[in-house]
Amino acid sequence: MNQKKLLSLLQLSSPSLPIGAYTYSQGLESAIDRGTVKDEDTAREWIIDSLRIVSDFEAPILLRLMKAYEARDIATVINWGECFIAARDTSELRAETVQMGFSLGNLLTDLKLVDESLLNILTAQTDLSLPSAFACATVALSIPHEEALRGMLFSMIENQVLVCVKSVPLGQRAGQHLLFSLHSAIENAALQAESLGDEELTNWAPGLSLLSMQHEVQYSRIYRS
Repeated sequence: MNQKKLLSLLQLSSPSLPIGAYTYSQGLESAIDRGTVKDEDTAREWIIDSLRIVSDFEAPILLRLMKAYEARDIATVINWGECFIAARDTSELRAETVQMGFSLGNLLTDLKLVDESLLNILTAQTDLSLPSAFACATVALSIPHEEALRGMLFSMIENQVLVCVKSVPLGQRAGQHLLFSLHSAIENAALQAESLGDEELTNWAPGLSLLSMQHEVQYSRIYRS
């Protein structure tokens, strides 16, 4: 990957990218509130479990969306985008992917990064999920799919570690140690996502769904999910 593509991937994968990722915890705030996550070890367990869920569903869908955008296959993009949104089984998780997808889609058009064919695919989707917008961005920026997948996984994990640093709380040093210790888990998640056939995809995570629903009525909240 050349330097220009690497810089594009780093920018696209940063939780600081102005699409709102830092405002979501993806159920982690509820787990901290209930004492499930209370230190570095339990944070690592939570994040590894989250990676397993992502590697079985969101990450494989991202791979399929990138291939579909590259082929300018609008029907397949719409199919997988709708599939992902339909699988968000709480209002917060659905709002999260739609809000960030909308923000990233607007960013791509404002910066004039997408050609007319990609723009037509973006605008054809009633609700734009984050995986769909991210896939479009990687194709527009000519980022290799394998690197884009790992960038997305690292971005998710970095955001989760930041939540732990702020809310458990963990110290900065513990946060860096935790992030370094998860590198192999990220690679394993990527390999898992790349190996799955369509019939093997699953978003089965009832515990996360319950935590997400509980977060909707949690008394004190910093994050939006």
